[in-house]
Amino acid sequence: MMKTLSDYMRMAYRMEIVEDKEEGGYVVSYPDLQGCITCGKTIEDAVVNALDAKKAWIEAALEEGIEIHEPDNLEDYSGQFKLRIPRSLHRSLSEHSKREGISMNQYCVYLLSKNDAVYSK
Repeated sequence: MMKTLSDYMRMAYRMEIVEDKEEGGYVVSYPDLQGCITCGKTIEDAVVNALDAKKAWIEAALEEGIEIHEPDNLEDYSGQFKLRIPRSLHRSLSEHSKREGISMNQYCVYLLSKNDAVYSK
């Protein structure tokens, strides 16, 4: 069954808001709607503009027959994955986590989060 504009507008698409330090204001995009981007002088203006941009983007995609991806859903992720690492790295992570007084799992989450933040910029 083909979805309508209303169907897509009700979906919870993830919105990313980034401060534009050079020009001022805020830039907003929807990662699941490639190329759907707008801006605003304030966060509130940017969000209002983003909803308008989302509607216009979806309308154009429907008219042109462009595939519209449904939003990514956190329910699709368990929060767990298995990772094989060298024994020497395992030992090092274990020692560092003991020194910090936290579990190795917590330490690895900290390291992954810290590194992910660097690449997310």
